[in-house]
Amino acid sequence: MELAYPPFETKDESGEATGISADFARALGAYLSREVVIENIAWDGLIPSLQTGMVDVVISSMTITEKRKETVDFSDPYACALLAILVNSGSSIEIADDLNRAGVKVAVKTGSTGYFYAQEHLPNAQIIALSDESACVTEVSQGKADAFIYDQLTIYRNWQAHPDTTKAVFIPFQDVEYWGCAVAKGNSELCGQINEFIKKFTDEGGWDELTEKYLSEEKLAFDSLGFKWFFDLDE
Repeated sequence: MELAYPPFETKDESGEATGISADFARALGAYLSREVVIENIAWDGLIPSLQTGMVDVVISSMTITEKRKETVDFSDPYACALLAILVNSGSSIEIADDLNRAGVKVAVKTGSTGYFYAQEHLPNAQIIALSDESACVTEVSQGKADAFIYDQLTIYRNWQAHPDTTKAVFIPFQDVEYWGCAVAKGNSELCGQINEFIKKFTDEGGWDELTEKYLSEEKLAFDSLGFKWFFDLDE
């Protein structure tokens, strides 16, 4: 996993992997009676690490897409998300269509679903592809970019962190995307075991416990805003 997406994948003060995905990975290892070693790999290297056999599974808030399914296999989905937009507080952007104009600068994280959305739907905008989320937020906060496209939780958290220089646009403009665990192409045995664990973990309230541990305030905010929660796949 890439330890750069709190509170899902990040590091504690000692440098150890922590967060929702890290806890989930360790629980999966316990279920499989296998030692868990979490490798911190840059986003662009996650799928290649599966292809070379460096890792057995990628658990890194990765969206299941048809393009990615050409090179890896995915488990059943365990979470879902929608895109949103962080804009500079002085911006007139109110909907996603406002981004597709000449002169509009849109920051995206390279390889993210926001990146691919911008490539496909914003031909008139200037796309600024950066390697990490914080750089994208800084561009918007400082007025160097008009907007940053990413998932709702990230946009919400960064809006709350920079209320004087940013605002959030939550109007839906894309279908729900689903996250899954990725394994090497053809590794049906491990994929099946992960699917069994996801069902067990879900049925036993594992996601509720992780929500309470890491995202209790955000869950209340999402409920008040009427947003679909990450782990409510059946709603």
